[in-house]
Amino acid sequence: MEREHKRHLLKELVFGLYAEGGTEPAAARRRVTSLQTSEELWNEFRALVNTRPPIPAGDGWLALQDELLEGLISETGIASIDDARTSSVDPRMRLWRGDITTLAADAIVNAANSQMLGCWIPGHHCIDNAIHTFAGVQLRLECARIMAEQGHEEPTGQAKLTGAYNLPAARVIHTVGPIANGHPSDLQRRQLASCYRSCLDLAAGHGLRSIALCCISTGEFAFPQQGAAEIAVQTVQAWLDRHGAEMAVIFNVFTDVDEAIYRKLLA
Repeated sequence: MEREHKRHLLKELVFGLYAEGGTEPAAARRRVTSLQTSEELWNEFRALVNTRPPIPAGDGWLALQDELLEGLISETGIASIDDARTSSVDPRMRLWRGDITTLAADAIVNAANSQMLGCWIPGHHCIDNAIHTFAGVQLRLECARIMAEQGHEEPTGQAKLTGAYNLPAARVIHTVGPIANGHPSDLQRRQLASCYRSCLDLAAGHGLRSIALCCISTGEFAFPQQGAAEIAVQTVQAWLDRHGAEMAVIFNVFTDVDEAIYRKLLA
């Protein structure tokens, strides 16, 4: 994407968000003009969409947003599940390190919170924020509709399936992991295993053939990485064996520590 076209898209999108929030057009233009660099514009855009309520957006604004996000993901490079390293323990399991928002799997898993509406902290570096940012504002709206129909927060260990919108994946599966705070209980270990089973059940129930699993609960929820990885691999392998499934399961990692742990478990 050309730099000036990217700046143009960001300026129009940020202006639209200011106007949507009630800023007068002239004042909105001045605020946009004060953002000098593409980085400043992107940071403002991301902060505004991260804190935007789940309400419909106009078709024109959505078209600009979709063009921007698809262009940014394409620039980063879209990864295939064939790029993942196949496990010698079980060829149905694979390991891939990278940004899950660039992976073209049938489904990617989002480590969500119980509200299931995405991360509301502007620019936060969690997977929930990244997935909602690069999917687009349509994702929060769909999640809000699902949760309104459900009528209560999502229980720990369960999962919901949505569209992926601007992501290269076909679907997003959102699951709520246990908040371990560094010291998981037996119940929380069972809940984490349930997260993985729920995601796999949903994927299989919708005829999906590949799923990328993030390291659920090991970030903000502070489940120890080694224990979480052991639960993940054991649960996935047991599920695959029990269901006789040929689904490709990709363990997605983002840090050196997680990559080293999963390499040993899947070697």
